[in-house]
Amino acid sequence: MMMIGLRKHTLRSPTLIIVLASVVCFVMFFTVYVYTSTRRTNPDKCNFYSSQGCRTHDLFPNANFSRELTDLEIESRVVVKDLLAFCPLQSKTPKVAFMFLTPGTLPFEKLWHLFFQGHEGKFSIYIHASKEKPVHTSKYFVGREIHSEPVSWGSFAMIEAERRLLANALLDPDNQHFVLLSDSCIPIRRFEFVYDYLLFTNVSFIECYIDPGPHGNGRYIEHMLPEVEIKDFRKGSQWFSMKRQHAIIVIADSLYFTKFKYYCRPNMEGGRNCYSDEHYLQTYFNMLDPRGISNWSVTYVDWSEGKWHPRSFRGQDVTFRLIKALSSINGSPHITSESKRTVLMTPCMRNGSRRPCYLFARKFYPDALDKLMYLYSNTTAFQSIFNS
Repeated sequence: MMMIGLRKHTLRSPTLIIVLASVVCFVMFFTVYVYTSTRRTNPDKCNFYSSQGCRTHDLFPNANFSRELTDLEIESRVVVKDLLAFCPLQSKTPKVAFMFLTPGTLPFEKLWHLFFQGHEGKFSIYIHASKEKPVHTSKYFVGREIHSEPVSWGSFAMIEAERRLLANALLDPDNQHFVLLSDSCIPIRRFEFVYDYLLFTNVSFIECYIDPGPHGNGRYIEHMLPEVEIKDFRKGSQWFSMKRQHAIIVIADSLYFTKFKYYCRPNMEGGRNCYSDEHYLQTYFNMLDPRGISNWSVTYVDWSEGKWHPRSFRGQDVTFRLIKALSSINGSPHITSESKRTVLMTPCMRNGSRRPCYLFARKFYPDALDKLMYLYSNTTAFQSIFNS
């Protein structure tokens, strides 16, 4: 009835149509003028979530390419640019997604239960169990397995599992930050500290550095050309945490994902081994959003022994002094694979001052659980670490 009434009214008053049309045209003109003026005069203020605002003018620091980009590269960069410039809807109940990459049962599930307890609604859990279905001891982990495929150490299936976890976690619009963890990881901070550390940041925590040695640039193969040049090849820890925009960009990528799938894997030509979990994301973000990453991981790993695997911590190694030391580190070391093993140090900075680098640590043996549970639950001095 209201529409009929309006129709009769407009027929009797054609002047009203002219007035309304004029108003609409003026509003549209004014909106376009303000938008374009803002973009011309201040292009960096439209996006709170990206690492440096919209940055459409300097999104790719190597803008003066020495070669012509391929069609696939242009398509990929257009997608990344638009995703970085897009302002996602802010969640009223933002959550951190904890993504566990594990062969089966999580040996530290009881410890993680204490970590999550009392913070319901602020976290989500996803489990990729590559060999057997986990047996759970915590209600927070029951039913949180996703469809999983077999994963072996060093294979590209590791990257596919990471993307599978990200894709499932992205289905929940409240998940705003995504953390990859292993079955040997433990928390070394309380939940509130971790939650604020990750959600009130404007970067993703991805370790990224140049390793000129045989286990860095020595793994590069020229079949990655033209899209990936050796000057862009980077190395870093597999254990990342990233904001939602970067997680979407990873899922959207097919060009670089495919390059690494075929040309960065074990038993490449010449007997070289390349491990994509140490190079794919590191190289990808170095090329497409280098200022959007921290260049350190929030998960502590000790590679000082110079072996194929990092140092492992057993029950007898777990002391108050150890946890205190790990939680106090404010510089992230990157050890190159040259014979002289150069140590590159990245200071962990926030607002111009040093801050703790690590929220989690690995690798811990299952026999450390009882010691960790005792320290976490009963020691006042240990609690001061988590609350600091």
